[in-house]
Amino acid sequence: MIDPVVVARIRSLYFGEHWKVGTIARELGLHALTVQGALSDRVGWPRLPRPTPVAPYLGFIQLTLQKHPRLRATRIHEMLRLRGYTGGVRPLRRQVAELRPRRIEAFLELRTFPGEHYVQSGVMLSTPVIPSAGLGFRRSQAPGRA
Repeated sequence: MIDPVVVARIRSLYFGEHWKVGTIARELGLHALTVQGALSDRVGWPRLPRPTPVAPYLGFIQLTLQKHPRLRATRIHEMLRLRGYTGGVRPLRRQVAELRPRRIEAFLELRTFPGEHYVQSGVMLSTPVIPSAGLGFRRSQAPGRA
């Protein structure tokens, strides 16, 4: 994307000074297609974010989510409708997803030495140990195994 200052310089040279596209391209060290693109109507200044219907209620939503972080967006929608909100639930869901406090899960990474993860409390986990006394089958004939 072209810097807005460069676009303004290109437009000033083209419309104000009546320079040709090739002359502007050589002068500014740009490609002729870049200059033509800057002169087209499609090039615009960065847009400001549009105000959403949820914007007046952001403070209430933040306070509610701080007190009750797991509250559903549909319930917040019902609460806002009582306060005069006329918008739909979808923009509210997007806003609630952005404002909802994130849960940070605490966990420890399991680190094992090579071969250690197969044994837990002295029992091999890779092959099931099935007692053969009184069951009528051996280790290779365990139920559910082919």
